[in-house]
Amino acid sequence: MRPLLHPSLDDIPPEAILHALADPDRAAMFIKIMTDGCVGACSALSSLGDRVIPKSSLSNHFKVLREAGLIRSERHGVEVRNHPRCKEVEARYPGLLEGIINAYAAAGRAPAATVVEE
Repeated sequence: MRPLLHPSLDDIPPEAILHALADPDRAAMFIKIMTDGCVGACSALSSLGDRVIPKSSLSNHFKVLREAGLIRSERHGVEVRNHPRCKEVEARYPGLLEGIINAYAAAGRAPAATVVEE
């Protein structure tokens, strides 16, 4: 099985994070991972509200979030657990995640959330 890529945040420009969270579905997935602290099953994120996201789209969303340095994915048997990298992102780009999440909340596209320290 191919290893999962987890780039250093030193190598990630802020526009990569902005791009990753520009998609409302991906932002909702990240907020769910962030507020839960860890999401063990992809199926926990396969439905966002009344929308069902296909597995192929989920895989791509996780890849984009991982490559933007927003999550760390770990294989555990057939399951992949996704952990937020909020503390690392906050250290590199203070206030960026909170600003994006607050903007989604203000627009009514996501619940209000606070950045979780892992």
